[in-house]
Order: sequence, then C-alpha cells, then structure tokens
Amino acid sequence: MWVSVDLCLVPLGVGISLSPFIAACQKVVEKTGLDYELGPNGTAIEGEWEKVFECVKACHETVHQLGANRIYTTLKVNTRIDKKQSFREKVSKVESLID
Repeated sequence: MWVSVDLCLVPLGVGISLSPFIAACQKVVEKTGLDYELGPNGTAIEGEWEKVFECVKACHETVHQLGANRIYTTLKVNTRIDKKQSFREKVSKVESLID
C-alpha cells in the first residue's frame, strides 16, 4: 500500500540544538531512495508502507545510537486507494487554487 507520512522526530535530553540528530535522520531517509521533502517542522516521506515504516524505525535507531535515550515522534499517515497522488501534487493543487 502506498503511504505518505509527515515525520517529526524529537530527541529528548540532548540539549537545545537538534539539527545534528535531524541531519542524521535525513541521511537515513536519503539512503532509502524514498521520495521525501525536509520541512521546517518535519519531513514528508512517501512510498510503499513497509519501506516507509522501516525508514521511520531506522531513523529512531540512528538517533538512539547518537546518544538520545528518548525520542518523541509525531507521525501523520495518509493512504488513498482511489488514485496515487504524491504529496507534491497535493501541494501544487492547493497552490493552483490560490493563484
């Protein structure tokens, strides 16, 4: 099943700057070959269900290995079975209605 998610991974107890942890997670996402887009408060990722959720798990494992004992993650999950639509298409559809 095709899925689109918004992933917001927050390591706790690691200080104020989270960017090194988020960068490490982004490297994990990039290696998967999944389509993704980094945003200011999370990352949009899409692909086959199993591969996307393996990616989320790998991000957690990587950030734990970097010293985060605890991670709080919010995950928005979107599936659609009537047609395949990318997150980029959804954004451009809304933008076309604004212009």
